Amino acid sequence: MEAMVNLEIDGKQVKARQGMTVLEAAKESGVQIPTLCFHDKIMPYGACRVCSVEVGKKGGRVRVVAACGYPAEDGLVVKTRSPRIDKIRKTIVELVAPQAMFEGEVSGELKEIADEYGADIHRFESRLNVKPVRCILCGECVRYCAEVVGANAIGFVGRGIERRVVFFPEKASKVCPGCMGCFEICPTGKIAAEADGTYFGFTVDRFLAGTL
Repeated sequence: MEAMVNLEIDGKQVKARQGMTVLEAAKESGVQIPTLCFHDKIMPYGACRVCSVEVGKKGGRVRVVAACGYPAEDGLVVKTRSPRIDKIRKTIVELVAPQAMFEGEVSGELKEIADEYGADIHRFESRLNVKPVRCILCGECVRYCAEVVGANAIGFVGRGIERRVVFFPEKASKVCPGCMGCFEICPTGKIAAEADGTYFGFTVDRFLAGTL
């Protein structure tokens, strides 16, 4: 029999299997926590911090942690919504939005979170020196290709503001047209698969020839 832990999430008593994260425990109990860089098929990354929650023990110090990587512990008290958490999520979305834009708007999961938290996606647009490439460098596509598909056909290159995601043609040309798993998990809709195998007028072949 699996060992269980008892914790509290948003005032609700929850039982979780030992080894689960706060995000997993919340999801299993019906509490949804937003994420941008998390997918249940790949290892937690903790890059976006959109899944930030408040945690603590009764009478103890309250901290903000990433729910995707924080273990569900016995006696833990979790708040997934509070003025502090809502502000954190709103600000994160506003900071990543400028580089995630396409024709002045954001889409996909990012848009859903922006709408829910009332984020002003243009708030930092003039202050951040970023090019709107519709990619927030969350790494979901890179990690999915490596961990789930095992192809390593897509990866990061460059550093700092030059960092970007690219397809490696020698691998991608053989693997990607028959897979396109990364198309479906991109939180901004950058790699969005349509029924005809194109997105924004790009064929798969042309898509693989470029960078994200």
